[in-house]
Amino acid sequence: MLNCKQATHLMSEAQDRKLPLGERLPLRLHLLMCGGCRNYGKQLDFLRAVTQELKAGSEPAPKD
Repeated sequence: MLNCKQATHLMSEAQDRKLPLGERLPLRLHLLMCGGCRNYGKQLDFLRAVTQELKAGSEPAPKD
């Protein structure tokens, strides 16, 4: 079982590369049980979207 430090590291890695099955499954199991890491993943997704929009030269769309 992954701890939160390992899970957040894998979530960061997943932003840049496709995780192999042996890393994806333990991460998904951890995320099913850990609300803090799920929130961290949402924040990563939001930050990535904002930086992509800024890189493209457009204003970030407000999120609800």
